[in-house]
This record gives sequence, C-alpha cells and structure tokens, in this order.
Amino acid sequence: MNYKKRIISIMLISILIICAISAVSAYTGTGFSHNVPSYKYTSQSESSILNKYNDTSCHIEESGICTKVVDGDTIYVEGVGKVRFVGVNTPEKGVEGSQTSKYFTQKFCLNKRVGLDIDDRKNEDRYGRKLAVVIVNGKNLNEMLLKEGLAEVMYIPPSEFVPYDWTNENTPSHTTQKTTAKSSSSSSDSSGAYIGSANSNKFHYPSCKWGKKITERNKVIFSSRDEAIKMGYQPCKVCSP
Repeated sequence: MNYKKRIISIMLISILIICAISAVSAYTGTGFSHNVPSYKYTSQSESSILNKYNDTSCHIEESGICTKVVDGDTIYVEGVGKVRFVGVNTPEKGVEGSQTSKYFTQKFCLNKRVGLDIDDRKNEDRYGRKLAVVIVNGKNLNEMLLKEGLAEVMYIPPSEFVPYDWTNENTPSHTTQKTTAKSSSSSSDSSGAYIGSANSNKFHYPSCKWGKKITERNKVIFSSRDEAIKMGYQPCKVCSP
C-alpha cells in the first residue's frame, strides 16, 4: 500500500508541476500583440530607420553598453542593471509580435552604448528595474517602438513622461507631467474642471478635501473627465468626479 501511495503522490506532484508550467507559459501581460513581420527590418539599415525620427528632447543622465535584450521593452545596461522602457509595452514572450519587437530593440541596442533619461518621478518599478527613455543616436527608442506599431502605450503615473506625445494618436497633448504641473501652478485659482497630483493617480473636483491638499507645485489641471482618464488617472472615491 505504501508503494501505491508513493506512486499516487508522485503523479499528483507531476500534475501540479505541469499545471504551474502551463500557467507561466500562458502569461500574456496586457494581451497586446501586433503582426509586424521581423523581415521588415532585416533589410533596413539602422540609419534609414533613425532618419525618419527627430532628435529627442530627452537628456542622457546615464549611459552604458547594452549587454542583453530580454524583450522589446527590457534590456540590461552595463553599470546600470535592468532597464524597463518607460511608458511603453511590447508583446510578452510567446505572444504574436514579441520576436519582431525584440529584434527591433536588439538592432539598436545590443552590444552598443545607449543613453538613458531616468524617470525623475519614479526611478524604478516594483521589480527594481530602472524606468527610462532609451536614447540611441539622439533618438527616443521608446517613441520609435510606438510609432512603428511594435509597442502600446503603458502610462502609469506618477511619471516624468507622458507617452501619448510619442504616438500618432489623437490623445491629450502634454510634454511631460512635470511641465503640466508647472503650468498649472500659474493658475492658482484651479480653474480647471478637475485636478490631480503629479505624485498620485487620482483626480478630484477642485472642491474635494483631498484635492485641496495638493500643493501648487504638484497640481495637474484637466479640462474634462475624459482627459484625466486618458492620462491614466482614476476618479477619487470621496468626491466621485
């Protein structure tokens, strides 16, 4: 009987392991995918792609050799560690388009020196990865991934950068949260319909007790509820804007 129990236990453990592996392999992140083929970029030179884009206004704060490309939006940089492209999201491994996005990033980064504009408002994500705009030959690679259709916007405030500026979409136009916050500080009467903070992801009515606690330096003004939501903010549960 002991022998049979042992066999049954081994079988159950094996089943659990298989289920766990399947669950991991089935992870698709946000579910974003695209059908851009890799061969689109194999015949194009780096310079021909880079020439389509304007020089970025972002500033290089750190730099180093890219030693590894994990996927389209995550790389390792010598002397810095693991870097996550801020504001964008490429398909997860195994999802359609993941190989093309990874190849595109490899083309410009792997074994080359890249510049990083670290997010001043949130330097790292919860996994300890540096959040940054990756700069190659003076161009914003995060922006290039979006405009090539190889990534989607993933805007998670607080952030120095608002990636909607890097797309061709008709979305709220703000250069950065920092700029928005500064411009709002000149409007001390908070004449906007809704207000938020550059240090949180909630928005409020100007009369809300929590909205009144936001300092002028961090205040972000929204002209409409839709604008606040498109910028990644969520309605306050107290004033329910």
